[in-house]
Amino acid sequence: MSQYLYIILMLVGIYGLLSQKNIIKMIISLNILELGLNLFIISTGYISGSNAPIIIFENDTNFVDPLPQAIVLTAIVIGFGVTAVALMLARNIYKKNGTLEIDEIRGEDND
Repeated sequence: MSQYLYIILMLVGIYGLLSQKNIIKMIISLNILELGLNLFIISTGYISGSNAPIIIFENDTNFVDPLPQAIVLTAIVIGFGVTAVALMLARNIYKKNGTLEIDEIRGEDND
């Protein structure tokens, strides 16, 4: 049931990416999309009542799949790097153009 909430979170991020004209707001929307995707991947690997996949000497074969956790951990690190580069580029765009609005950077008129 919680997967629907994560899908809605991803859709909010996609909507923010498509509708916003401010670069900082687009970066925030990208982070919301990434958060929803990471939570969705983690929730698909969860099995209720299962144990952590740690080596033990009992005959318990009911383990949670560790692969989604490893994938999400890698995705978090990559997302942090992408966010840092995006913020650095936004800072350079602001220094060069004096604005973070895409329409003003392109020189388009909204009249």
